[in-house]
Amino acid sequence: MLDDLVQLALRHGSAVLASHLKASIKQHGSAKLTAVTLRMVEQASTLAAADPDAEHAVGLWFRPLVTKRLIGEGIRTLGELIAYCNSHGGNWWRSVPRIGPHRARMMVAWLRRHERMLGVKVDADVDASDYGWPLAPASGLDNVVVIGGTVEAPRLAPFERLAIPTALSGEHGTNRAREFAFIRAQHDLAAVHAYLNRYRDRPPTLRVYTKEIERLVLWLGGVRGVALSSMTVEDCEAYKDFLKKPVESFVGPKRPRSSGRWRPFTPEGLSADSQAYAVRAIRAAFAWLTTVRYLAGNPWSAVTDPATVTKEVSVQVDRALSADLWALVRRALDQRCGDQLLNETPEQVRQWRTARAAILLMGDSGLRREEAANARRQDLRSIRHVKSAAAAKKAGEGGAAQVEIWALSVVGKRRRQRTVPVSAATLRALRAHWLDRGENFDAARDDAPLIAPLVIPATLSARAKHGNENGNRDDDPTEVQSDGDDRAQTKRAYAPDALARLVRQGTKQLASELLREGVLSHDAHAQLLETSAHAFRHTFGTRAVARDMPIDVVQRVLGHASLQTTSIYVRAERQRMLDAAAQYYSEDGG
Repeated sequence: MLDDLVQLALRHGSAVLASHLKASIKQHGSAKLTAVTLRMVEQASTLAAADPDAEHAVGLWFRPLVTKRLIGEGIRTLGELIAYCNSHGGNWWRSVPRIGPHRARMMVAWLRRHERMLGVKVDADVDASDYGWPLAPASGLDNVVVIGGTVEAPRLAPFERLAIPTALSGEHGTNRAREFAFIRAQHDLAAVHAYLNRYRDRPPTLRVYTKEIERLVLWLGGVRGVALSSMTVEDCEAYKDFLKKPVESFVGPKRPRSSGRWRPFTPEGLSADSQAYAVRAIRAAFAWLTTVRYLAGNPWSAVTDPATVTKEVSVQVDRALSADLWALVRRALDQRCGDQLLNETPEQVRQWRTARAAILLMGDSGLRREEAANARRQDLRSIRHVKSAAAAKKAGEGGAAQVEIWALSVVGKRRRQRTVPVSAATLRALRAHWLDRGENFDAARDDAPLIAPLVIPATLSARAKHGNENGNRDDDPTEVQSDGDDRAQTKRAYAPDALARLVRQGTKQLASELLREGVLSHDAHAQLLETSAHAFRHTFGTRAVARDMPIDVVQRVLGHASLQTTSIYVRAERQRMLDAAAQYYSEDGG
């Protein structure tokens, strides 16, 4: 009887239990069981004869490592796993660390085999097409979706995969210009592509313009039933109303653009400012289509922007970290980057060092996330600078002195190049990060990125999201590690969005850990949880002005086109108002 139980455990138990039993049999001739292993054997044998149930814990049916990953995402039962798959679609596994496409496919196949016992089904569109096969991108019209359908059940697809039905193609649009057109577009989609092609060298602008036009095209095809080149002012006003409250079928949680569950709007909706931006972006597109004589006129020119609130301060400098909080963040980062915390793995420490380098580059040099992501080693140089006698005297030094300053050349907004200073702390962080990459920071003079991911995705589709040598694609900083030491991989940069996520994730984790340690107030904790990568740029601007750096120098470092923008960091008027108010209230006894 015991031998039968052991055989069942070998076939159906965990890998750890099977390994233990095999070793015991090899040593003793038969399995020697302790009270603990006997219970495990009995559980495995019972499981062998049991049917899966939606209420069963995932640990009963999957290996410990897989179970740990699933529980980490809040998936504790088989029913919750199926719900997670159905919610996220075929790309569900991308949200679960170390659950790759092959394992995900086997898990879904197992769930499908036991649908009758489980009582719930995995949706039909959670299939292998989203698992990374084939590894090369699909070609031709394999993934094209002809948009349309009904308002309740529209056929939607992102811009790169959509097609417009012939009736709405705009080939015979009522607003088509009759004279010679300057572009060869025969229909609306081709005309829109021609417009967006103008921004092919400006990825951030291209991305946001594509999103706004994409939403309009989907609304025209799935809700309004009108061609883009037949839009009237009434259609434009209707779309303005739609932006305030999109229909439910157009709204969904953020999903990969390759997923069938992708939707053009998120549940949070659009703010009034975002609605106004959408209208301005569309108006500009129609103006260009009119200029090139594809359209006869621009109906959006007769449409006003959605009402917005004129903000007291256009730049959200209040997101900047205070001097004390910034110092605390830096100390905490140094602790986690220096193996001073016993519960951190080597991989986690290396990831902390990557995040620290990015945070300091933005917080000490005032870089935007795009500028930090695209910064290259060849653009960072040491400059011997002779400090003026006045500056030396102010610093408490005698006479003029020669100092070493590191400066980084970056290309910012409007393709303007500028030079920013780099602090000694940032240099130390970069050297440590390069050491983790197996690179010599001081010997390098090539176009390698200053900050690069330590792990490279395995599949081509994941690499496309991760970023390429030019650092202009989306990214996921938690993909699987690349094998080999291919030189080309060392030049893979973070995409701006990916670098921002890395910083955001690190800041959130830091906030939670510091609160548990009791060194962070609840207000500071709340601020850190909301701190974005851009907030560190504001931190530099605020600290620079507070330390009496000349305002024109701050403007030059931050790359502001107008000194008025930089002056926002000089909050003298606001401070005078608060001081006067405090005096006023004090006379009332509080």
